Amino acid sequence: QVQLVESGGGLVQAGGSLRLSCAASGTIFSIGAMAWYRQAPGKQRDFVAVIASGGSTNYADSVKGRFTISRDNAKNTVYLQMNSVKPEDTAVYYCNANHKYGTTWVPLWGQGTQVTVSS
Repeated sequence: QVQLVESGGGLVQAGGSLRLSCAASGTIFSIGAMAWYRQAPGKQRDFVAVIASGGSTNYADSVKGRFTISRDNAKNTVYLQMNSVKPEDTAVYYCNANHKYGTTWVPLWGQGTQVTVSS
């Protein structure tokens, strides 16, 4: 069983920075792409950023130039550096990772971490 555990959320002022972490633990065979999503109150869960196992990245337009996703494959950990945050970045942030069980890739989700940006 593989679990994803997020950390690093909290309260930050607009214009400030925050760094989220997500570590995979358990019996890990192979982890592929890792990503961050977010869900604001009353809204659907939206894509934020993704990083492939080889390091290529992609971002939602709303965070390009402000957020940076990175990963440490040796630690099975993905990070989200959030700079120049805005009140509209307020949401629960969820980590997502694709884990390979045998020949099957299974998406995993963390429990979420709250990020609140005050104006």
